[in-house]
Amino acid sequence: MFTGIITDVGTVVHREDRGDTLFRVETAYPAECMDIGASICCNGACMTVIATGQISAARATFDFEASAESLSKTTMAGWMPGQRLNLERSLSLGDELGGHLVSGHVDAVAEVIERAAEGDSWRLTIRPPAELMPFFAPKGSVALDGVSLTINEVGADSFGINMIPHTQAVTAFAELGNRPISGTSPALINLEIDQLARYVHRQLQFITRT
Repeated sequence: MFTGIITDVGTVVHREDRGDTLFRVETAYPAECMDIGASICCNGACMTVIATGQISAARATFDFEASAESLSKTTMAGWMPGQRLNLERSLSLGDELGGHLVSGHVDAVAEVIERAAEGDSWRLTIRPPAELMPFFAPKGSVALDGVSLTINEVGADSFGINMIPHTQAVTAFAELGNRPISGTSPALINLEIDQLARYVHRQLQFITRT
């Protein structure tokens, strides 16, 4: 379980395509703090640490393997060396819940179809798969590439969020500022719907049937 509060931005330094796909990520997390078998949320996807290495006093690496299922349901298939990743280690009992509860189970790949300046912030318009639109509500929560964000408004096929300068600076979303964004040239991101919305929607399906 995670909170959607990013604690490091790592970089993919190695990819090996074999039966499953192995990724090696460089991070500021110390190797001794990443146990084998531990979970780390990588751009919103919960992955299992299978190896670690300390490369300097300040930098370490961890390896994880991604199955075909993970590659098909996330942006992971396109990750190559140099890819920047939002990282968060799993929540411990007693930790501050600064964002919202995030499982690290990506529901879909969504599109950022517009980026507009609003003061020093960005207003991002996100288009998820159409079947997920019932899960979004104004002032509700959503995890985008592992970042806990608040939904501002909901349209027919998209929703909008506001990203303050701090979030831009301390996450991999900073790279959105380096490329044009439009409906014909969207950026792809991992999306996880709010868990409360998931269960409310499921319960309503049973109420409707009765």
